[in-house]
Amino acid sequence: MADGAVGPRLYCCFKCRNPVSCHDDIVSKTFRANNGRAILFSHAMNITLGPKEDSRLITGVHTIADVYCSECGELLGWKYWKAYEESQKYKEGKIVLENRKIVEENW
Repeated sequence: MADGAVGPRLYCCFKCRNPVSCHDDIVSKTFRANNGRAILFSHAMNITLGPKEDSRLITGVHTIADVYCSECGELLGWKYWKAYEESQKYKEGKIVLENRKIVEENW
């Protein structure tokens, strides 16, 4: 990298700063979680998943799994496994991370 160059913009766990997603993987910044705003990502890294469960969300019933930081175990959001309504199918395989649980950093 050239002098003064900034690395990729990453989203990290607010608690331990473990990188969990890239700015380039943002699908939407207009999501809502139980505790406020959230971001929908196409991909996440350095995470572990809880068990799959059906959950009634604002947009209908989905099969989801909680997403945890693989470093410190903090609950960060959830992953959509299955959407039962056709209009929500675009969410399948994507990850929602709560704004209050992540911080943006340049690496």
